[in-house]
Amino acid sequence: MADYIYLLENRLSKSQQAALSKVQEVARSKGLNLFLVGGAVRDLTSGSPVRDLDVVVQGNALKLKKDIEKSGAVITGEWEEMHAFYVRFPGGVRMEIGSTLSVTYPKPGKPVVKTATILDDLRRRDFTANAMALSLNQGSDAMGSSYGLLLDPLNGVADIENRELRLVSNYGFIEDPVRMIRAVRFMARLGWQMDEKTQARYETGKQEGYISAMGAFERGYETEEIFHEEDPLRVLKRLEAEGWVKYLCAALSSAKANAAELERLRDAQMQLQMQGIHAEAAAANFPLLTAKMAPKEVTALKKSFPQQGFVHEIEALEGEGKEFAAQLSGKGAAAPSQAWKLLYAAKPESVLWVAHTSKSGPIQAKFKAFYTEWPQAKQKLPYTLMQEMRIVPELPGYDELLDKLFFELMDNKLGTVEEMKAYLEPFSPPAPPPPVHLRRARAAKKDAKPPKSRKKAAAAGNGEAVAVTEGAAPAAEAVETKAAAPKKETPAKATAPAKAAEKKAPAHARAKVAAPVKTAAKVVAKAPAKAPAKKVVAKAPAKKAPAKVAEKKAAAPAHAAKHPHSAKAPAKVVKKAPAKKVVAKAPAKKAPAKVVKKAPAKKVATKVPAKKRH
Repeated sequence: MADYIYLLENRLSKSQQAALSKVQEVARSKGLNLFLVGGAVRDLTSGSPVRDLDVVVQGNALKLKKDIEKSGAVITGEWEEMHAFYVRFPGGVRMEIGSTLSVTYPKPGKPVVKTATILDDLRRRDFTANAMALSLNQGSDAMGSSYGLLLDPLNGVADIENRELRLVSNYGFIEDPVRMIRAVRFMARLGWQMDEKTQARYETGKQEGYISAMGAFERGYETEEIFHEEDPLRVLKRLEAEGWVKYLCAALSSAKANAAELERLRDAQMQLQMQGIHAEAAAANFPLLTAKMAPKEVTALKKSFPQQGFVHEIEALEGEGKEFAAQLSGKGAAAPSQAWKLLYAAKPESVLWVAHTSKSGPIQAKFKAFYTEWPQAKQKLPYTLMQEMRIVPELPGYDELLDKLFFELMDNKLGTVEEMKAYLEPFSPPAPPPPVHLRRARAAKKDAKPPKSRKKAAAAGNGEAVAVTEGAAPAAEAVETKAAAPKKETPAKATAPAKAAEKKAPAHARAKVAAPVKTAAKVVAKAPAKAPAKKVVAKAPAKKAPAKVAEKKAAAPAHAAKHPHSAKAPAKVVKKAPAKKVVAKAPAKKAPAKVVKKAPAKKVATKVPAKKRH
């Protein structure tokens, strides 16, 4: 089954959607259920163009007239007997608004109506393809949220698929004989046929003269519908072939029509539709179909129309066309973009009439450019450049910017890439900040943090040992060592205390290990005078191999060099300097220093040479 919500949102024009929304608001304010019925549902289902809209409410539709007029619609006619009236919304949208009814026919052509449910209303219609309804109620009706629900009690979808007209009632042609004329009009427009039983009843109705019971309102309505057809001349000829025109209007004839001008009018209408201007051609069709009729006959024909609003449109068309032609040829429409805006702002029927009838060369040149040349400016829109400048569809005002660019290109004001960049620069948002690399951020944070040994040295004061390297100046410097190992190597941790390291290896073994190391320095503890030996922070080699340490040279302050054994002032650690390679010498036969309080040492990354340990 078709998704009718999708069809309502995509198959209807914007003007038709706006018109339906206004009627929905009025019906909701009155607490009435609203349904789309008749030919609109048939055309949505079959894929044919939706020409007009028929809606019904479960209640008295005539009470909605004032509210509908306030919404911007124009009442063009009324059929009080059937509780219906006809309106025209902006954009050329025609709509019939009626009540859900139950109709009986005591005599042919004499209906008796009363209010009923939507299902009863569908069963009183002419053909099954027209006996379907779509709910337009969104959550506030008695049926719940039924928007887009299809009601098809007579299986009209099957007949649409078969492209057949099938009578709802076996007595349909007897009860309302105008249905025979309507069947011919539908077949001429849609290219359908009647099913076998309907065709047999149709032939019987022609022979028995059912048409004599047709009422005056139905006669005028069907005659008016000819002018609203997309190809009225074809419909008129089909009705003539069936012999029905003489029952509608004897003076109306295809021989009295201007066939060539009607064809040109249709071409202009299609050109405008391709550019998004949907004009109702009925008012323009009228003078062309009646071109050779006598003035009295034309006047009588107009009086027979049930929608006198349509007659007013016919009579006002010439004047509205002249007014629009003056605007199109004036200074306000000199530039292509100005003419483009005027064409979309004007009444579509006036645009169609001027496009068809104007003999002015400049006006026709503008219409030709409107059909072919001006739309090509859309192909020049710099989507790639806009993407590079971070102007994307998600940006607020993106659609408005496209329209401005389109008009600038249409007027040939942006001919080069540089001009486009300059024009787009004010609309380009700033570039986002570069992404932060987590590893680099962590490394930078780690480097900025002072080592724990420095904090300890600054806070401990008297009694803390200062690590120095042998072979350096006897100034009790605090030297920070940092590994220069490659990134892939895991730095070895030298966190074990000196005592534990000495237990594992004797002094002479440690001396042999330290001998081949070029950059590693043995760290010993220099205890202050008259104080017990403090803990020595030993930079132990990783695992069982000597470590190659990248030592950085630091310059100690002057007072630290003069007073190396000061017990009260802590050693100050200066900034790191590029390390010089120092060969650390092991003390000869020196007893290991006693280790007291355990202090954390700086992690040292070591690089193990390939030599074996003795």
